[in-house]
Amino acid sequence: MTTAAPSGFGTDTLRRGIEADTSAMLLELYADDAELRIVDRNTQPSHPKVLHGRDEIAAMLDDVYSRDMTHSLEACVVQGDLAAYSESCRYPDGVRVLSESMLTLRDGKITGQTLIQAWDE
Repeated sequence: MTTAAPSGFGTDTLRRGIEADTSAMLLELYADDAELRIVDRNTQPSHPKVLHGRDEIAAMLDDVYSRDMTHSLEACVVQGDLAAYSESCRYPDGVRVLSESMLTLRDGKITGQTLIQAWDE
């Protein structure tokens, strides 16, 4: 079941942001004081990479969206002030990236995100 938070955050909005050609739409979904924690092979759970605020998140998203790859929202569930989603990405050479995110929302904006990602090597 997919529902929208009272302030309008929902699957369609997230899909448009993730699947866009630039990071601009996705960045608009983050609150100014958002925090993003990234866990992967290089930044493991005991020492995740933590980005504070929209400026740091923007720099990371700009880097990701500058790469030649596609982004697809696979699934999303929104319930009140929480959301979770799966994203699949693919480079032209076939290398794939899969990520899972848990979000905390406030007034329709992302205030917290834990992103776990894995990629082909």
